[in-house]
Amino acid sequence: MDKKTNILLIFLALVIIGYLGHQNYTLNQTKIALEIELENTKQDFVSTTEKLSSDIEEFRDLLVTTQSEKITAEQEALRQQELLDGMTNTLGLYQKLATTDRELLAKYSKVYFLNELYTPKLSITIPPQYTLESEKEKMISAEVWPFLRQMLDDASTTSTDLKIISAFRSFDTQSTLKSGYKVTFGSGASTFSADQGYSEHQLGTTVDFTTTKLGTNNLTFEKTPEYKWLTENAYKYGFILSYPKGNAYYIFEPWHWRFVGKGLALRLHDEGKNFYDLSQRDINEYLLTIFNQ
Repeated sequence: MDKKTNILLIFLALVIIGYLGHQNYTLNQTKIALEIELENTKQDFVSTTEKLSSDIEEFRDLLVTTQSEKITAEQEALRQQELLDGMTNTLGLYQKLATTDRELLAKYSKVYFLNELYTPKLSITIPPQYTLESEKEKMISAEVWPFLRQMLDDASTTSTDLKIISAFRSFDTQSTLKSGYKVTFGSGASTFSADQGYSEHQLGTTVDFTTTKLGTNNLTFEKTPEYKWLTENAYKYGFILSYPKGNAYYIFEPWHWRFVGKGLALRLHDEGKNFYDLSQRDINEYLLTIFNQ
């Protein structure tokens, strides 16, 4: 191989080495650039991830706060509704109390006086099939009548022959009745008949019972199955025996029954007490519910 050829080979070798060196440099620079870009991307990713995590945490906090505020708002709304309901109920009770006749549970019989002008708010005529003397009109409080009718209807299903001989009496009627008793019985009339203004009959919530067999002479009513039925069942319909044996006002009147409402009648029955044993304050607690079924 001549000198010229050697020089050519050396030149080619240098060219190749130079090219390869350049390529290697270029690759290294590209690698460095890619590594830098990758690092920047990693940093951006970390930064973005951290921001997302921060945002997520903020959203969580906001959600918790919002939920807490929602719960608080709901609780406050519920509290306000309960207050409103309470006020509405209280107002309703006051309105009911204002329109409920306080005389309905007042204790009369030689103790309290009932105004001579008093009449029940709404009175109806008792259908004649429930009375002894069907030709004589007998009145009862319209609010009491459903309870009385139910009691009489239920009694009839057991062959209990209850008949009403007396119901509402006006001030004048009671006065006339008492005057007649005084003529016949003298001062003894006060042991079984109230003066006008002191009779429960003026309330329109009280009835006297008899039977078809006894008729108007009901003095032996105590001995009848009808009286026994009343002592066992009348309280279920809101009726009580006003003047039992041993009462401080009148002689025992087994025929005389007064409506006081189911709640009070049940209490008196369960406790074995008389209406007049309770204080007026205790009795008045049942005024608002007197006509509850």
